Amino acid sequence: MTTLLWIALAAQTLMGAFDTIWHHEGSERLAWRPAQARELRLHGVRNLIYAALFAVIGWSEPHGLAACGLLALLTIELLITLWDFVEEDRTRHLPASERVTHTLLTLNYGVVLAMLVPLLLSWATLPGALVAVDQGVWRWLASLAAAAVALSGVRDLAAARRAVRLVASDPALLAAGMFGRWSVLVTGGTGFVGRRLIAALVAAGHEVTVLTRDRATAAQLPAPIRIVTALDQIAPETRINAIVNLAGAPIAARPWTLARRLHLIRSRVAMTRALIVFAARLDHRPDVLISGSAIGWYGLHDDSPLDERSAGRDCFSRRLCLAWERAASVAGDHDIRTVLLRTGLVLDGEGGMLARLLAPFEFGLGGRLGSGRQWMSWIHRDDLVRLIVHAIARPDIAGLVNATAPTPVTNARFTAALGHALHRPAILPVPAAPLHRLLGAFADELLLGGQRVLPAVALASGFSFVYPTIDAALGAIVGNRRFMPRAARPVTATLATGAS
Repeated sequence: MTTLLWIALAAQTLMGAFDTIWHHEGSERLAWRPAQARELRLHGVRNLIYAALFAVIGWSEPHGLAACGLLALLTIELLITLWDFVEEDRTRHLPASERVTHTLLTLNYGVVLAMLVPLLLSWATLPGALVAVDQGVWRWLASLAAAAVALSGVRDLAAARRAVRLVASDPALLAAGMFGRWSVLVTGGTGFVGRRLIAALVAAGHEVTVLTRDRATAAQLPAPIRIVTALDQIAPETRINAIVNLAGAPIAARPWTLARRLHLIRSRVAMTRALIVFAARLDHRPDVLISGSAIGWYGLHDDSPLDERSAGRDCFSRRLCLAWERAASVAGDHDIRTVLLRTGLVLDGEGGMLARLLAPFEFGLGGRLGSGRQWMSWIHRDDLVRLIVHAIARPDIAGLVNATAPTPVTNARFTAALGHALHRPAILPVPAAPLHRLLGAFADELLLGGQRVLPAVALASGFSFVYPTIDAALGAIVGNRRFMPRAARPVTATLATGAS
């Protein structure tokens, strides 16, 4: 084994580790995507082959049949890699960085094979044996690599087995409360909540128009939908029964610099104002506007339960929500029923905060934030979609609606529930002081502070939650069989005006 070959193998290992951590576990979260079960199996088998290769060549020279066995494994690995390329292109859209990484891995693997295969062929002619050799420091690096890729391979195979339990409920059931055929305009349709809402509306047979700046991403939404990049592309005579406004820059995507705060406010207010101008020029004005807001409106509170009648406390989150709600309230001047949806922490494995927590908690690295006493008012994404549908179809619902489950929990309780759902300890707390120093008000309001918000209006209107408790929600999300979702019952029995 030459130093150059070891360097090529080390480069392959490091690039593979980057691809796994940054893409598979990070941005793509493959272990929690049911559609990637086959890709996970391919990754798992390939990693176990790499583990065997590193374990053997790190400590010995394989001669005879042992060398032939490694050649067979390399051939299988090559076939698996080609199959993996096809599977990835078939089932998901790879980000540019992952495509570049795969190209570099392929080129480097060609270099590895060009040096390793002739060596194995020469060893195959010798009498069969595993001849112990001292590879120096490379022996220990190869052993470390073998252990890491073996662990990753076992994890991928376990995730593939779990994937069959992560299949989402039928989206058509989420929109079962909207009778007739509705025409709905959705902004923010490519986002975490918008994607699920559109899937539900389309599956239930409604007509959906999506306003987006990213036509390519919107093209991946369930068909049939109409995609527009500007409101003036919709003619005045177009019939729009409902508008669901979910557009706005992600509030937790980066720290709250002054420029970021202004962008968060402007992205919401500008879109909302544009929608109201658009609605006013239509020949037939929409029956209802569902406009997003958040429980940040209430500011930071202690243990006091809050409902739609409660007052707020000043902070940036409150000022952001106030500006957003005031912009949406103008729709009432045009006789458009307006629902201001104050949404809590939205939970599902496909996105949002929970998706970023699943991997560290699964590896036993989770824990409470700060004291853990801060309240977290949450809602399962499917229940949020059902509540939006409920608010659209019920003409008696207007004004403020808290979109939270009826059982908010403390951060410590949430942490314990997630660890329990994953069968992992959650005992590594994150101290408050460094979070405050690094992120300032961002950490104080979103991570270390909270509100105990109750959905009084939703419950009074007859809405029932499929996931009323944190254990039921997290258990279903991570695929625990005892928490498999039951069918979502229609919660609306009244025909709203305007639906055809």
